[in-house]
Amino acid sequence: MTTRGVLYVHSAPRALCPHVEWAIAGVLGVRVTLDWIRQPAAPGTWRAEFSWQGQAGTASKLASALRGWHLLRFEVTAEPCATAEGERYSSTPELGIFHAVTGMHGDILIPEDRLRAALGRALRGESELAAELTRLLGKPWDDELEPFRYAGEGAPVRWLHQVV
Repeated sequence: MTTRGVLYVHSAPRALCPHVEWAIAGVLGVRVTLDWIRQPAAPGTWRAEFSWQGQAGTASKLASALRGWHLLRFEVTAEPCATAEGERYSSTPELGIFHAVTGMHGDILIPEDRLRAALGRALRGESELAAELTRLLGKPWDDELEPFRYAGEGAPVRWLHQVV
C-alpha cells in the first residue's frame, strides 16, 4: 500500500545540503537533487521541500535518516492510507524530534496511553496538565518552526516517487 507526503527542510547550513539529499535518496531509492533556496528566517541557511510517494512507513524512515543532524530543522508528513494512519514528524535543534499520528483531516490523534501518562504526571504534581497537553499536540515545535514555515511560502514543490 502506498501513501504520499511532503518533506519540508526548513533550514540547513549550505554544507549540509548534499548530505540531506543523500540521506533522502537512501530512503527513497532514487537520486535526489533538491531545489534549495535561501531561508530568510535564518540567514546563511537554505530550505527545500518536495512531495514524495512511497510505502507506509516512509515518513518515519525519512525522519530517522535526517534526525541526527543538530543544525537541521525539518518536518515530514504522510497522508493516511488503507493500512496506516497519517504521520507528522517535526525536528528542531533545540527540541529534538516530535512525532504525531494524524487523522484523515490532519488532526493530531493522541493515543490513550499517552493521555493517561500525561494525566498521571499532572495528578502527581510533576507538571501542569495544560503543559502536558501542549507538548502532546507539538505546540513547542510549531512555535519554533512557524517563522521558518512562513518564510517558505511560495517555494516550489516537486514530486518524488520511491522505487518499489
